Amino acid sequence: MLITITTTREPATDLGFLLHKHPDRVQAFELAVGTAHVFYPEANEQRCTAALLLEVDPVALVRGRRGDGEGFALAQYVNDRPYAASSLMAVAMKDVFRSALAGQCNARPELAASPLPLEITIPALPCSGGVELARRVFEPLGWTVDATSVPLDPELPQWGASRYLDVVLTGTVRLADALNHLYLLLPVLDDGKHYWFSTEEVDKLVRAGGTWLATHPEKTLIARRYLLHRRELTREALARLAELDETEPEAVDDAVDGARILEPPDKPLPLHELRRGAVLAALRASGARRVGDLGCGEGTLVAQLLADRFFDHVVATDVSARALQIAGRKLKLDRMTPEQRARIDIFQSSLTYRDDRLQGLDAAVLMEVIEHVDPPRLAALERAVFGVARPGTVVVTTPNVEYNVRYETLPAGARRHRDHRFEWTRAEFASWADSTASAHGYRVRLLPVGDEDLDVGAPTQMAVFTRGEIAA
Repeated sequence: MLITITTTREPATDLGFLLHKHPDRVQAFELAVGTAHVFYPEANEQRCTAALLLEVDPVALVRGRRGDGEGFALAQYVNDRPYAASSLMAVAMKDVFRSALAGQCNARPELAASPLPLEITIPALPCSGGVELARRVFEPLGWTVDATSVPLDPELPQWGASRYLDVVLTGTVRLADALNHLYLLLPVLDDGKHYWFSTEEVDKLVRAGGTWLATHPEKTLIARRYLLHRRELTREALARLAELDETEPEAVDDAVDGARILEPPDKPLPLHELRRGAVLAALRASGARRVGDLGCGEGTLVAQLLADRFFDHVVATDVSARALQIAGRKLKLDRMTPEQRARIDIFQSSLTYRDDRLQGLDAAVLMEVIEHVDPPRLAALERAVFGVARPGTVVVTTPNVEYNVRYETLPAGARRHRDHRFEWTRAEFASWADSTASAHGYRVRLLPVGDEDLDVGAPTQMAVFTRGEIAA
């Protein structure tokens, strides 16, 4: 596999500083997928080209694995892994150009932050979608795309074109952005990955895509393909991207032409999973590291917060001692290592009373909590959470009573839970959110959670409060 990166910004050899690889040296890096080589075919003041060559052993990749998923026994010998710039090249880029991907360059920080004239050449790019798809994903990012289809056999033109493209990208782009474009889009165009796939891929997608992916016209296609058409993971990624773009997730969760479904669609996600996904997306978008789940119940959200290393510390509280006991058992507090136990504080607390232990949180979650509070006590909750604890971000979810008519098993006028003291309409929730934000120096955004009905809205409504001085 081969990719070259060329710049003509003088002195062009400064490209070596940005890539942290000296133009006068040939360097080799042993990776899990093979050996990566970095060298410079040309390096002078006017023009400098860096090449990344990845040597892959396709047999070693599948040796010892139960079932290689390639479809036939000889696939480990007959495939395109050593030649086509696929997800394995993205892995190599992350390992070899880690600092450049992050935009870090102590020697030339101003250069790392500046757009550069770049030309990127990919002689063999597998692309399920052809030249048109390559243009659709690269051109919105500021690239001019010169792509031609590689014939199956130059000596037998009647065989037609292969799925491989010879691509040249030209544009004036920050090097870190260019590398992140390639890191995400190589496996997207190939529409496949050749390494162990886990739910951490959502984090990789959001982290590498940042704000450019949130505004990309093909973000749904990119997310679906990058996440191997896993519907649940795609929904989570789109919700998190929507937070970055301040667009409602449901507005971008439509099917996109060209996306190839590889497996039957998943069953619709239960509302409680959609709700937790929306809350986690809001927390990640806020940048919060120290998070409190206030009214944690039996600890389901707490478990997900602890599983996400993005969050450094989790505070879990509930007014019910029994709920905390159940949460402790489910979280296996007694089996945690000292390091794991140090990441969580769990204790009994009432949100209608001042509790100084809740101060210092970056973000707090009240997920399906406020409707369990008697309306006359809501003012006390507001003072305790927004006035005293004052986290940078507060995420509140509550049922939308207007949606109750869509539940056939729910009697007319009944509430969704026997302990609910009230259930608000969208207008009532918006009024409460606006007045609470205004009274305590917060800004607020309202978002629907779940499939939104044109007449009655979504089943759950969510408010994301951001403290004014933090948001400014």
